[in-house]
Amino acid sequence: MVYAAVGQAGASGYVAIMGVAGFEPLAMKTTALSLNLLVAAIGTALFLRNGRLSWRNVWPFAILGFPFAMLGGAIHLPETLYFPVVGAVLILSALQMARSAVIARPPGTESPVTPPFMAALVTGAVIGFVSGTTGTGGGVFLAPVILGMNWATARQTAATTAVYNLLNSAAALIGAYAAWDQMPSSMPDWLCAVAIGGLVGAWVGSRFLSDRWLRGILSVLLFASGVKLIW
Repeated sequence: MVYAAVGQAGASGYVAIMGVAGFEPLAMKTTALSLNLLVAAIGTALFLRNGRLSWRNVWPFAILGFPFAMLGGAIHLPETLYFPVVGAVLILSALQMARSAVIARPPGTESPVTPPFMAALVTGAVIGFVSGTTGTGGGVFLAPVILGMNWATARQTAATTAVYNLLNSAAALIGAYAAWDQMPSSMPDWLCAVAIGGLVGAWVGSRFLSDRWLRGILSVLLFASGVKLIW
């Protein structure tokens, strides 16, 4: 609910909770990607329904993000390496989230510019590979980059990252097909829970809650979880 309220699908949060709870790396990765896929699909459907989704803003990032996420999904890091890597990813996610919460673009600034094609390709590929390897959707990294480079408005960025999360999560799950049997038996219940949370969060976040406060709270939780996984 909280992630959906700020335009994200929650993979880094699922990974953080499962890591602290002592899940095995393969279970963490495949479970987080599955939950992320569902919430990202809900977000994408809502943006499509409201007419806020522009495929021109998505495909330059997705064209290499999809295959690199699939490649990352097929790579299974050993536990001794997975937890430090994921911990570092969570800490970086926290810093990016905190930055987007603290730094707000003032009204009246220049209009967004079209991202350079090669820059968008490289950005999508790098984030896709990292997100596929660690089981995160990638939107938590992509959104601050797009906003920081003034490549889209906040609404356009939310729509773009929703689709990017959807495509990357699907690609990484395909790449990790050999580990699907590691998903816990309670997955159907968890899928129902995140579906309800995603719908409620998207509705509440778009109407009532402060985006900056939610991002600040999330950044603290992610940072604490990342530090715990590393140590």
